Amino acid sequence: MDRQSLNVLIAIMIGVFLSFGQADASKIINGAGATFPYPIYSKWAHAYAKETGIRLNYQSIGSGGGIRQIKAKTVDFGASDAPLPAEELLKAGLVQFPMIIGGVVPVVNLKIPGSARLKLDGKTMADIFLGKVRYWDHQVIKSLNPDIKLPHLRITVVHRSDGSGTTWIFSQYLAAVSDEWRKRVGAGKALRWPTGVGGKGNEGVAAYVKRIKGAIGYVEFAYAEQNHLVTLSLKNRDGKFVAPSIESFQAAAAGADWANTPGMAVVLVNQPGASAWPITGASFILMYKEQHDLDTAKEVLKFFHWCLTKGQDMAKALLYVPLPDQVVKIVESLWAKEIRYKGQPIWP
Repeated sequence: MDRQSLNVLIAIMIGVFLSFGQADASKIINGAGATFPYPIYSKWAHAYAKETGIRLNYQSIGSGGGIRQIKAKTVDFGASDAPLPAEELLKAGLVQFPMIIGGVVPVVNLKIPGSARLKLDGKTMADIFLGKVRYWDHQVIKSLNPDIKLPHLRITVVHRSDGSGTTWIFSQYLAAVSDEWRKRVGAGKALRWPTGVGGKGNEGVAAYVKRIKGAIGYVEFAYAEQNHLVTLSLKNRDGKFVAPSIESFQAAAAGADWANTPGMAVVLVNQPGASAWPITGASFILMYKEQHDLDTAKEVLKFFHWCLTKGQDMAKALLYVPLPDQVVKIVESLWAKEIRYKGQPIWP
């Protein structure tokens, strides 16, 4: 083969290689945001890639980061556990819908004898995170747990250091059950914490709690289970002590009015119901109403449709609550109505 023919062959091979690279790149969906749903998004992504060849690149950077990235148009979707208000959605040109429901749970590094489970009520929880209740054998904790011998061990509060939807859900709960918390600290994705140490992501909080004796923090339920952390029972709005579980998360979500809440921004903390877990929340997806890339937008919605239909059992296996069928219908109706390319609907 002469040099000219060799050069032509090399050029053809390079062109083929680049075309493969472009094809692979077009099969990647990019998202960023909440750490709360990361375990299930990761599992869904793996299964979906095996079935379809479409890959998901999801950056678990916290809800605040996800909101910033979707507004900057650096990702195809953002994810946040703190729903944006309708006015902000309208201003940014975004549409919002829930994807999964789960529970935020307080976790402790405390040896509890036998099968006993530590009990706390909302006011005591708030006072611990305010720094007012500093030892585990404080009288108010002892009165809630008369059958447990509590150690004289200092309580170390562990909270999120990054902007976080998990923090938003947890602080919404504290603000709902404690007037002092609501007035002094409030609720939000990032707070001025009265006390404690900060960990980045659910992973960081879980790591600190495991490391520090006497620590108390808050994480998404799957992180607590995966890291074998000790969880508590909480007194709910009906005055019943309940443990975190799929059933208690479902009980909290049972009466939510998704259809008539602007932006589907339902808050599930401190819901009524004897079996309801009081720190339940949904995790939301943010997308632009007007899409700039038709093929990518279709792939994103196909992925979410697959998650909401074929991914239900995977969600339950990781201790999340799938959206009820009627809520899935509301979500997909929203896609058909709101998400467009050059003014034309994309879904179905």
